[in-house]
Amino acid sequence: MTTTPKIALLSLHTLTPGHQAQIAERYDLHYAPTPAERTAAIATQGHRFRAVLTVGATGLSAQEIEAMPALELICALGAGYENIAVDAARARGIALGTGAGTNDDCVADHAFGLLIGIVRGLRPMDRLCREGVWRDAIGLPPNVSGKRLGIFGLGAIGQKIARRAAAFDMPIGYHNRQPRAGVEHRYFDSLQALAEWCDVLVCATPGGPATRHKVDAAVLDALGPQGYLVNISRGSVVDTAALAQALREQRIAGAGLDVYESEPAPPEALIALDNVLLTPHLGGWSPEAVQRSVDQFLANAEGHFAGRGVVSPI
Repeated sequence: MTTTPKIALLSLHTLTPGHQAQIAERYDLHYAPTPAERTAAIATQGHRFRAVLTVGATGLSAQEIEAMPALELICALGAGYENIAVDAARARGIALGTGAGTNDDCVADHAFGLLIGIVRGLRPMDRLCREGVWRDAIGLPPNVSGKRLGIFGLGAIGQKIARRAAAFDMPIGYHNRQPRAGVEHRYFDSLQALAEWCDVLVCATPGGPATRHKVDAAVLDALGPQGYLVNISRGSVVDTAALAQALREQRIAGAGLDVYESEPAPPEALIALDNVLLTPHLGGWSPEAVQRSVDQFLANAEGHFAGRGVVSPI
């Protein structure tokens, strides 16, 4: 009795041993999460791979797609796909899927954690407390409740951030390329106008060339010395040099960043500043969120190879 060979799958993103085992039950998994392993895998076995699992930041180039003649499915484990050569894939008829929706709650939770942390000054307060400084010498950190929240990118994650903000009685405004139908929040037709209005600006927009450095010196100046910035989208959205200068000069009050242009290297211009709170691009990472994303990848792959199509296409 013969068995059907498993479909060869290349994973370019870090996976836990448990998730590797889950995927390997159904596919011939080649795990290559480092640049050297990735290059070697494509050079020596590129002809075998029918599917690639990646993430937006890691991507997959047109040259790599060309080196895999059997490739018919590319999936991003998360929602982003900014570094996947989508046009090259579509020109080949390659199916494209994402993990959209699998970690929205986790990212929205993390965004609100950064928001509370910077407005209430939790990072410097923690340091001062450990140094024995009592509250009388610290001053009064502002409320979060009642602050005006501006959301740059009112997609699925942005809307979940807005739902959390509503529980804090925060008036909500947003900027997209165009207003969203059925949304009651106030729409601003420019990012600078939104920044002038809000107390806290949260970036939840996709990355890529269209949004690169949209948060620049002019937007930061519009946000003002009592304003705060949170970025859980992509590091490229914020001009790091302009942000560092604005924080040093206290032209904005503080920033909370889960993403930055230099990642995975830390943002050297920011790490010495006490008015910035940094986390290493794990806003969408939790056991629950990662499991959902792996499950959705398997559903995308199963749908494609069964002829039904991916469940969450790009």
